[in-house]
Amino acid sequence: MRQSHSRVLWIVLVINAAMFFVESAAGLQAHSTSLLADALDMLGDSLVYGFSLFVLARSARWQTMAAVVKGCFMLAFGLGVLGEAGYKVFNPIMPGIEMMGIVGALALFANLVCFFLLYRYRSDNLNMSSTWLCSRNDLIANVGVLLAAGTSYQLSSRWPDIIVGSLIAGLFLHSAFGVLRQSARELRSIDKS
Repeated sequence: MRQSHSRVLWIVLVINAAMFFVESAAGLQAHSTSLLADALDMLGDSLVYGFSLFVLARSARWQTMAAVVKGCFMLAFGLGVLGEAGYKVFNPIMPGIEMMGIVGALALFANLVCFFLLYRYRSDNLNMSSTWLCSRNDLIANVGVLLAAGTSYQLSSRWPDIIVGSLIAGLFLHSAFGVLRQSARELRSIDKS
C-alpha cells in the first residue's frame, strides 16, 4: 500500500506544483482574488503532498502530525485569502475575466486528474483521507473560479471574484477545522494505546 500511496502522491505533487506557478502568475496578471486563492491552495497542496510523502513510512503519530500540519496550512491560506478579499473591497480592480476562465478551466482539469488518482486511497488512513480532502476542495474552488469569471463577465463587476475568493477561503477554514478536530481525536486515541 505504501508504494501505491507514494506513486500517487508524487504525481499529484508535480501537478499541483506546476499549477501553482501557472495560477499565481495568471492571478497576479488578471488581478483575480479567486485565481490567487486557488493558486495558494495549489501551493498548500504541494507542501501537503510533500509532507505526506515524508511521513508515509513513519508511525501513526507522524501521520497524524502531518494531518495537523495540513490543517494549519489550510487555516493560514483561508485567513490570507480573506485578507486579500478584504483589500479588494476597498481597492476596486476589475479582474481579467478571460484569463480567469482559461486558467480556471485548466486548473479544473488538473484537479480532476488528482481527485480521481486519490479517490481510491481516501479511506486508507488519516494521511490519505486529509490529502483527498485537499483535492476535493480544489475541485470546488475551481468551479468557483469559473463561476466568478462567468458572473463577472455577465455583470461587468469585480464582486463575483471577491465573493468567490471569500467563499474559497471559507472552505479552507471549514476543512482546516475538520482536519484539526479529527487529528486531535486521533492523537488522543494514539496516546491511550
